[in-house]
Amino acid sequence: MAVKFRKVITFVILISAHIAQGQQFITIGSARPMENSCILLTPDYPYMEGIAYSRTKLDLSGPFEISFDIFLGNKNEDGADGIAFIIHNDSRAFEAYGTWGESLGYGRMNPWGNGNAIIPSMAVEFDTYFNFRQNDPESDHVAYLENGVSFHEEFWNGGDPEFNMEDNRLHDFRFRWDPSTNTITVMLDGFTVFMGKKDLVNEIFEGNNEVIWGFSASTGRLHNKQYFCLRRFASVKEISNNENY
Repeated sequence: MAVKFRKVITFVILISAHIAQGQQFITIGSARPMENSCILLTPDYPYMEGIAYSRTKLDLSGPFEISFDIFLGNKNEDGADGIAFIIHNDSRAFEAYGTWGESLGYGRMNPWGNGNAIIPSMAVEFDTYFNFRQNDPESDHVAYLENGVSFHEEFWNGGDPEFNMEDNRLHDFRFRWDPSTNTITVMLDGFTVFMGKKDLVNEIFEGNNEVIWGFSASTGRLHNKQYFCLRRFASVKEISNNENY
């Protein structure tokens, strides 16, 4: 007698960062693949803006973690402006971009005015230059942003007024999403720099689960070489198999 049953297998998919980075990302502006399987966002020149989007969309219906290294330059006093990690559903899709300089290629310079910005979206900025219009501290910092607005009420700098990310080093950044609790967790070099709850699907992306993700960076009068290297993408999925015996 044939017995039909349903088997659910949970597994983790790991995608190595060493698989042809240039082929995995669509680059615009000053962004381009590097020889070391990383993506250059801005060369060390003024008034640059570069964006790289993954060709594979994120599925917000399941949990995932993205881990990557970021390089924000080697000039502290004379460097700018930073990198943003972006998740969006802008109608311009893989051609979406924000404003250069203090907006990091993601938001707009005037938080209450017009200008290019990526909307709807959420982002995590690694800001390396003080801009009073965005409520920045005088030190480098990390902040959570939404809908193309670079202005933020809160930020993380470890409580260090001289916190510096332009130190000629790669920094380990991790972004985790858990849809069962709508929890966003952001880590930098082993420290939790942001944890919050947000129904991204319904409150930001109007019910859409599949969204575009990538990185932006920009410079202004001051500048730095800025790039990222994807280390790991892990997602947990359930696969249902029907088998007859």
